[in-house]
Amino acid sequence: MSNMKRSNGTSPLAKAAALGVALLAFASGQQAGATPTGRAQALRMYERLTGTPPSEALLTTLEGMVGAGSIPELESTAAFIINPNNESSKNFYSVTLKNFASPWTNRDQSIFAPLNDYTATVIGLVKDDADFRQVLFDDVVYIGNGSGVPPYSPTSNAHYDALESNSVDLRGLTRTTQSSLNGLPPAATAGVITSRAGAEAFFIDGTNRAMFRFTLMNHMCRDLEQVQDTSRPPDRIRQDVTRSPGGDSSVFNNNCIGCHSVMDSMAQAFAYYDYDKTAGRLVYTPGQVQPKYLINSDNFKPGYVTPNDAWENRMRLPGRNDERVLGWSPSLPGSGSGAKSLGQELAYSGAFAQCQAEKAYRKVCFRAPATLAEHNAVRSIGDNFQTNGSMRQVFAQVAAQCAGQ
Repeated sequence: MSNMKRSNGTSPLAKAAALGVALLAFASGQQAGATPTGRAQALRMYERLTGTPPSEALLTTLEGMVGAGSIPELESTAAFIINPNNESSKNFYSVTLKNFASPWTNRDQSIFAPLNDYTATVIGLVKDDADFRQVLFDDVVYIGNGSGVPPYSPTSNAHYDALESNSVDLRGLTRTTQSSLNGLPPAATAGVITSRAGAEAFFIDGTNRAMFRFTLMNHMCRDLEQVQDTSRPPDRIRQDVTRSPGGDSSVFNNNCIGCHSVMDSMAQAFAYYDYDKTAGRLVYTPGQVQPKYLINSDNFKPGYVTPNDAWENRMRLPGRNDERVLGWSPSLPGSGSGAKSLGQELAYSGAFAQCQAEKAYRKVCFRAPATLAEHNAVRSIGDNFQTNGSMRQVFAQVAAQCAGQ
């Protein structure tokens, strides 16, 4: 053993092992700190936007577009990849966007939900580069076409099931109006809120509070706990909410009131909507409040009795969720009647814009922004969206941000 040691007492075997560790650490450091080539950046953006590798010919084209790898060059390349007129974009619309929107369509927030009119409308608005804020208030739905595909039905998802089972290219989705297909008056339509899939998930049973909560989660990136405010007045809280849960009124005053004072005053916008499980369709009864708004009235008789679909955004009052926090639009009144005007209130907020940027970043970059620079970049992307409403541009911009990661 002694004849194998150097003068410093370290064996050749141990020294070789230490050298190997050092070289591996150096290589890892070099890899972590290395600037990726234009080809690597192009490959990374394409794979993250489409979920598939590009052909060698396409990759060479994209490498040339990336050039020196500046943010404008990367954004332009990403925009080319997802341009629906380019063959490279097919899987972005049929796979990436479908998986992006699917969790918004069900209470379990499952990515495995079938294609439906909710997801198709999200995909279509991005494909057409329309103002994405329309997703919460416009008289819009996207439908497909193809051999053996049944027409859209307000009582069945068969149309979209066939599109998916036949692997129909979703870049072929076409825009039409909900009112022409489901019998709603145009003024009662509200984008995905009044889609068949949205109604089936969030208007079914219950008290229609689910539609407000999940719209807040899916499109504002906030749950009720994040917008609750115990300083709001309780006068719009319905009769079904007991004021003494478990016999303790302090629980209501310190907890329940915070969510319900915000939620009940806004969910009143949905007072004329329901989902008929037997018929399998959205129901709208103008001027007639759905019975679900009046259930369990004995829980607190002096509570609010819903008379119509007039809503009020009490988060606009000075407090933790006012204009400074959620960015409510000063051009809107903060109150109205029905789902359409409520959808506009939510869609034109700063929180909606920032939420779209954050969701796209997580989808494309596979993680949330972590550094101050990344947070600032996402905020800038959200600000741009608030100006132009282009969700397609949001995806191109976030792809450029993590092309080097």
